[in-house]
Amino acid sequence: MTPNMVPSAYRGVSVARLGRMDGRLLLGREAYRRTRFVVVRDERGGTTLLRVEKESEVPLFSPITKIEVLAPPEECAYVVAPEADTAVPSTLARIALTRAQGVRAVVVEGRYGHVSFIVNPDPLRLAVQEIVPPEPPKLLDQVRRLLAVAEDLPPIVPVADTVGFEELAARAPAERYVLPCGGSGVTVGDVPAAYLDRRPALEKWTLLGCARSREIHEWFYGEPAAATVEICPRARGRAPGVPTLTKCCLLEDRIERSDGLVVVPWGATLGQVRAALEHLARGWEPSWRPV
Repeated sequence: MTPNMVPSAYRGVSVARLGRMDGRLLLGREAYRRTRFVVVRDERGGTTLLRVEKESEVPLFSPITKIEVLAPPEECAYVVAPEADTAVPSTLARIALTRAQGVRAVVVEGRYGHVSFIVNPDPLRLAVQEIVPPEPPKLLDQVRRLLAVAEDLPPIVPVADTVGFEELAARAPAERYVLPCGGSGVTVGDVPAAYLDRRPALEKWTLLGCARSREIHEWFYGEPAAATVEICPRARGRAPGVPTLTKCCLLEDRIERSDGLVVVPWGATLGQVRAALEHLARGWEPSWRPV
């Protein structure tokens, strides 16, 4: 069966409560013209997911003439998640992976009491490369916020692929570091740190920075830093085996795309991050559509 099967609208999903789990009991019953799927709940709490056909979709209600079992009780879980927007495929996939792992069909009762489902959840795992702090990292936070409302994108689960300033500094121990800016509250343990955006007096320090930071350093002081540790997420390259979203401050007003890798500007807008997600989704599963 098709992976990541979700309905195009939860108004096409109805819930029926029967004394016993037998979808045939619905044959001949009237159903609303928009109803295409029925979640059957029995008196023991079991759940069956059905696809139904009706005699007609013209009148307001019409008899059910055909039933297809998409998932019997042993393959179906019912999850109550009041915070979840069940119109969003990525939200359905996240709940399936975290609260009903290994179950083929997961029905979710979410915000406003709306009910929807996902069958054969297999979302795109997307590595989001970042440097911390801040926490959460900005790019990862932007991705999560967008996916929380993206009703038209296939299921995507972002995976943090982060590295910390202290970890980077440990690669080149020094008595003093200079960092690009202090806006994120970045420190390097107990080692004194200066910040380029404050244009401090030149010292023999190690720069934790990127290509643009090195340019700024030479502009300010007429010479490179005594030593440098690269912090640009883009320099790490694509994460092994998964599509990757990363960022680079050398991209000021555009995004770059290559095979399985999208790079956005360091201060990317939500629109730019959304465009990156759309590109990655098309490359991963170009034919995906809600049913």
